[in-house]
Amino acid sequence: MTPTEIVLAAATAIFIDFDVDAAKALLAPDYIQHNPAVPTGADPILGIIPVLAESGITVTPHRVIAERDMVVVHSTYDNAQLLGGETLVAFDVFRVEDGKVAEHWDNLQPLAPANPSGNTMTDGALEITDLEKTEANKALVVDFVETVLQGGDASNITDFIAPTQYIQHNPQIANGLDGLGAALGAMAAAGISMVYTDTPLVVAQGNFVFTGSEGTFGGAPTAFFDLFRVEDGKIVEHWDVVSEIPDEMAHDNGKF
Repeated sequence: MTPTEIVLAAATAIFIDFDVDAAKALLAPDYIQHNPAVPTGADPILGIIPVLAESGITVTPHRVIAERDMVVVHSTYDNAQLLGGETLVAFDVFRVEDGKVAEHWDNLQPLAPANPSGNTMTDGALEITDLEKTEANKALVVDFVETVLQGGDASNITDFIAPTQYIQHNPQIANGLDGLGAALGAMAAAGISMVYTDTPLVVAQGNFVFTGSEGTFGGAPTAFFDLFRVEDGKIVEHWDVVSEIPDEMAHDNGKF
């Protein structure tokens, strides 16, 4: 099986079929967990499967992208009180090794109403295209993250983002560079800072590029999981899930 097939089979075993044996066959025994609330190792996941079955949780995958041994799944979890809310939007990132899921990172955020442009946190483009442009698109997004989000230099932002075509799925931000500028201006006026300091996770496939970054939002340690769609050398669409990083975790692996 490909890494994508392994990850989707494991997710199906855990969240749809609630099949402990099938999940055990797909998870590495020394599975490395980065979700702050879940202990590391395969056993904690296997142990919670019967509880998940009783909870009525459901998962709806929207997008799956993969690069080598890394797989990113953009999903909605419903009846997800066990994970922290009624309905949550998530990015789950998996690393596959020797035919098993070996490591997992995630970010979850309560589903919010549509943004000022009427876009939800999960709608929008789905098709993976331009596979031959994967490396170029990845380089563009990494340059954007390092220059604009980490470096704070937006002087040449139109080198990265298509000004009028830019479709935004963040619940607070409208489409276009004008919408982004207005939202950032409102944050600044309210004294709220958003700082990206490091981007340990980057996964690209064709026109989609995912980044997982660490930083602060309003001064609190925060994880920013962003998905960008690139077209003709410019970022034209963006989804994100933002979550505060807690002081204490159920393991010593850290958020990243």
